[in-house]
Amino acid sequence: MTFHDSCYMARYNNVVAAPRDVLGSVAGMELREMERSGKNSFCCGAGGGRMWMEETRGTRINAERTRQALETGAEVVATNCPFCMTMMKDGLAEAESNSTGLVSAADIAELLADSLAPAIPAGRQLPVLQ
Repeated sequence: MTFHDSCYMARYNNVVAAPRDVLGSVAGMELREMERSGKNSFCCGAGGGRMWMEETRGTRINAERTRQALETGAEVVATNCPFCMTMMKDGLAEAESNSTGLVSAADIAELLADSLAPAIPAGRQLPVLQ
């Protein structure tokens, strides 16, 4: 997994370690940092209302950030911002190197919740509450 630091949390509020601590509590997850991370993170492309603008020159910002995420070899791009999530999902959907859809985007809350799901032994069911 790789983690995309949102501009709001990392750059403006200096929240860098806390999301990594949360992800570190998920069993079996290996964090692979992107070249630009933490307070030096690269924008996802949604900041400043750019989410609704079309780029007229060069590479779209989210395409560049997606490329950086894919370079890590991670299977999941985690983030903690709904705008970043949208931009990363769109970037992954458009990336030729992810044409098989093997890399996905997820919110750290989703990853944590999935890790907390109760394991049900084979042949048993959860009790029905009435």
